[in-house]
Amino acid sequence: MSMKKLTGLFAAAMKKIEAVAKPTLVYAHCDVPCGIYEANTMTMAADTVNKMVEKIVELKAPGADPQQHRDFTNTVVRMTLTKEEWAQKCKQELLILWTDYFKDEHLAKFPDLHAKVWKATKLCSQAKRTVDLNVARQLKEAVAEIARIFAETKK
Repeated sequence: MSMKKLTGLFAAAMKKIEAVAKPTLVYAHCDVPCGIYEANTMTMAADTVNKMVEKIVELKAPGADPQQHRDFTNTVVRMTLTKEEWAQKCKQELLILWTDYFKDEHLAKFPDLHAKVWKATKLCSQAKRTVDLNVARQLKEAVAEIARIFAETKK
C-alpha cells in the first residue's frame, strides 16, 4: 500500500472519529494535576545517592586476581550508575517543585526558597561528579529542608 493511500485512510478515519467524539478545547494550569506533588521521591533519591557513596567508599580494592578486579570494577560502575541516576532524579523532582508547585505566596513565607532549591540542584550535579560523602550528606540535608518547607505549604 502506498504512503499516499495510507495517509488518505488515516485522514478519513480521523474525520469519522471526530464526528463521533467531537473534540473540544481543554485548558490546564500546570503540568501535573494539583495535589499530585510530593517530596518523597526526591527524599528517597537523595538517600539513595548517599547510600551509594557510602557503599563505594567502603569497597575494598581487589588483589591481583583478574576476576576480582573485574568484579570490583563492575560493582563500582553499577554503584556509580545508580548514584548518577538517582542524583538526576533528585534534581528533576526538585525542579518540578520549584517550577510547577511553589508559588509567590510560598516565596513570601520562605524568602530563601529559591536559594535553597538552587543550592540543592547544584549539590545534585556535584554528587554526580564526585564520590564525596560530605556532598552526599549536604544533599540529604538540603532535600530534607525543602521537603520540610513543602510540607509547611501543604498545611
